[in-house]
Amino acid sequence: MALVLERNVALQSMNAFGVAATASWLARARCAADLEVLQGEPRVAGLPRLVLGGGTNFLFVSDFPGLVIRVEETGLARVGETDDRWLFEAGAGEPWHAMVERLLDMGAAGLENLALIPGTVGGAPVQNIGAYGLELAERLHGVRAWDARLAVEVRLTAEQCAFGYRDSVFKSEPDRFVILSVTLALPKRWEPVSGYAELDRELKARGRDRPEARDIFEAVCAIRRRKLPDPGEIGNAGSFFKNPVVGRDKQSELIGRFPSLVSYALAGGRFKLAAGWLIEACGLKGATRGRAGIYERQALVLVNRGGASGREILELAQEVQQRVSDKFGVWLEPEAVIV
Repeated sequence: MALVLERNVALQSMNAFGVAATASWLARARCAADLEVLQGEPRVAGLPRLVLGGGTNFLFVSDFPGLVIRVEETGLARVGETDDRWLFEAGAGEPWHAMVERLLDMGAAGLENLALIPGTVGGAPVQNIGAYGLELAERLHGVRAWDARLAVEVRLTAEQCAFGYRDSVFKSEPDRFVILSVTLALPKRWEPVSGYAELDRELKARGRDRPEARDIFEAVCAIRRRKLPDPGEIGNAGSFFKNPVVGRDKQSELIGRFPSLVSYALAGGRFKLAAGWLIEACGLKGATRGRAGIYERQALVLVNRGGASGREILELAQEVQQRVSDKFGVWLEPEAVIV
């Protein structure tokens, strides 16, 4: 299928918040050749560009006066191995959760902690998605992408992706790379990653003290379904804010004032604070502001209660940031991309 280029396209069905917005242009590409044609397309020359996968991590607060690119390359196959890893390549357009389950069905474990994360394979490296004690960076071998700066298809190693906490080169250089596929490195000798407290409790409650990969997959799905709303029923982009990271002195000061504060030790004497705990401690869990709100079961999740505009949701997010800052002296950074 050749490149498809459309004008004045509604994006409401393409973003998980379900807010109304329009893109001046929308391109549907399936391969690097399509992106090469797009790069020379005079109708969209010089316009701002936005790569949109499943739209599960975006908040549109206005129409987008540029080009939205959707990569629809699909497929999943084993492509090689190393001494201790199996290598699988997945197209950027594959739904992430369905791919995780397919790999398990194929006997390839290692991504089960990242089950039920919405969005596409191509969006996963951008945020370096992570959950329940695992980050994608720990399972990624490389990325195939279109480099708009060099006008050529490239392959990036995991190191070249410059992964950090919910960060990558694809986020720091958003106008440069369009991800076409991801190569995953899954362990030949699988070991469970089950030390995350909430996951550990769920596994023990299920009588799975020595869990298999499928046990972890099912436990993660159960936890997420209890805590997080289905975007198909309630507009949301999952966790809206990053967990803030502070130094030892700040963590000690906060623990002294708020002994029940949830925090996790990191390397280098730093601590990650549970943003959901901070928001809930400000009395905002379940709050409603007009048609926007905070989910009753998880304070990290902002929701569209029906007909909310992106601006309404953004104003609620800004209120959350200010309230947390006033109470704790910590500023929450959005995990969602605000367009």
